[in-house]
Amino acid sequence: MAETVTTDILIVGAGPVGLFGAYTAGFRGLSTVLVDGLPQCGGQITALYPEKEIRDIASVPAARGREVVAALKAQADAFDPTYLLGREAVTLAHTDEGRAVVTLSDGTVVDAGAVIVTAGIGTFTPRTLPAGEEFLDRGLSYFVPDPNEHTGRDVLVVGGGDSAVDWALALREIARSVTVVHRRSTFRAHAASVQELKTSGVEIITDAQVAALLGNGTVSQAHVRVDGQDDHRVLDVDSVIAALGFISNLGPLTTWGMELDRRTIVVDTRMQTNVPRVYAAGDITSYTGKVRLMSVGFGEVATAVNNAAVVLDPGLTLFPGHSTDG
Repeated sequence: MAETVTTDILIVGAGPVGLFGAYTAGFRGLSTVLVDGLPQCGGQITALYPEKEIRDIASVPAARGREVVAALKAQADAFDPTYLLGREAVTLAHTDEGRAVVTLSDGTVVDAGAVIVTAGIGTFTPRTLPAGEEFLDRGLSYFVPDPNEHTGRDVLVVGGGDSAVDWALALREIARSVTVVHRRSTFRAHAASVQELKTSGVEIITDAQVAALLGNGTVSQAHVRVDGQDDHRVLDVDSVIAALGFISNLGPLTTWGMELDRRTIVVDTRMQTNVPRVYAAGDITSYTGKVRLMSVGFGEVATAVNNAAVVLDPGLTLFPGHSTDG
């Protein structure tokens, strides 16, 4: 028979916002279960950017992604939440008393007083590099979980967004060389990062695309087609990092009856969805004036938890008090 886990709050998504939600719930004396399809906490940061410096958290001038996740998990662990990782939240039903019953992909059933969805962009898959896909994991990669793997190598970074620029800047200190190829003349990354890239010594090739990757078993060359040039530029490379963005998918969450705005969940000022006792916070939410920053997500999940708390126990006050009280 399937295991049933009973809890006050079920948080779907164990990324930074979900982890802070577990702390907030614990601070209010609520039991918490966190579910995530990934086998570890941290969401996109752990999977994609563990070494990236995060600089938009108040009072933290800069910290690597893995350090931020470790600190958030330690904060949450003070209240002993239950982690159900490597499994997906699939179906949602309600009991006659209004409690949420969520079945996971492994058959586990979570009986929760309320659900808070903090699933970021949902399930994400990288946009592939049209040329050279046969070299995936043989020099071509879409993620950089360990920058040290590129030490002493000639690295080609493809893309013009934040990820591409961040990795180029991070690897310039340890790689033999770093080259960035972007299909446009302007970058989508933050202006300050782009300016740093331009003065970093990294070679930048714009209005260009990778036409082919070559090599005997592993990548050794990249042929780059530059607009207005007849001949391809040939680059000697050991590593190619294609940072071309990701395609997100809400998966089974689309069947839960929540109002959606494309790939996001519509919430009100309490962070409540149109489904009873189901809330959402972080990048997955949509409302007028929404700003997608981690720091905003922290406030949203605190709002969701505290509003859920008074639904579960109307005798409670919405304001939880300050952590410094008492």
